[in-house]
Amino acid sequence: MAINDHPLTVFNKQMENDELTVPVGTGVIKGAAKVVGAISYVPVLMPLGFIAKGLDLTGRCLSIGVPTVEENLKLFAKLTEEAILRHEERLISLEVSPQEAERFQRRAESEEFLQVLASGVLQTQRTTQENRLRRLAWIIANGLGEGDLDPEVGDDMMRIAVELKDADIALLGKICVSQRSLLQQQRGRDTTYWFGEVQTVWDEFVKSGALDARNHLVYRSSFSRLESSGLIQKFREISTAGVGLEPYVLLEEGLKFYERLQEISDESGGQK
Repeated sequence: MAINDHPLTVFNKQMENDELTVPVGTGVIKGAAKVVGAISYVPVLMPLGFIAKGLDLTGRCLSIGVPTVEENLKLFAKLTEEAILRHEERLISLEVSPQEAERFQRRAESEEFLQVLASGVLQTQRTTQENRLRRLAWIIANGLGEGDLDPEVGDDMMRIAVELKDADIALLGKICVSQRSLLQQQRGRDTTYWFGEVQTVWDEFVKSGALDARNHLVYRSSFSRLESSGLIQKFREISTAGVGLEPYVLLEEGLKFYERLQEISDESGGQK
């Protein structure tokens, strides 16, 4: 659509030439409308649809959407390839047996891997941010390296990966460092003393300065997103508590998710 043909342009020309019919009331309204139109080119009175239809949203969405989908898929494929390459380099550096290398290759050619990859492809349509595409790539590559290609687990993890913010991931990382040992010790144990142990570890976490009270609104948002994703759980509700006073416990899925996101360094072949 040429600029001169745009409905708003036509409308403003009509306003300038007094060609537009204005309902009764009239001189003042028309005069005010002319002034507004001359200044901002956004008329006070206009036929319904002048703006919405003039935007050509179908054309714009297609012009944005098609290239974005293709670019996302290309970048996602590149990042996933690089992540898998890091695992190959790690296998070589560890001098694993030919049998182990063959098992890795079989997993990469399996139907389960294709299903997890398909889940990743689907999630690429929900973001344009490279860091989130990178998360998807490492979830896939680390699942391949660990031999854990459960499609349901992979699908859940990648959905969460594109929903969480960087601040959420950083906070989850702090909680993992603080509570990893406690979670590992708790497996298979009676839960009688679990709350007290969590409270003790949480108090130490808060006293260490891991949470800046000035950013408590950011933390509260992150806590909410992490809990709704099933990665952590609030132990008790304290409506008047300040930041850090409500204990949150790390869940198995939270630790597994965070570990699955970790990248392998291309220099050392070890975990970052």
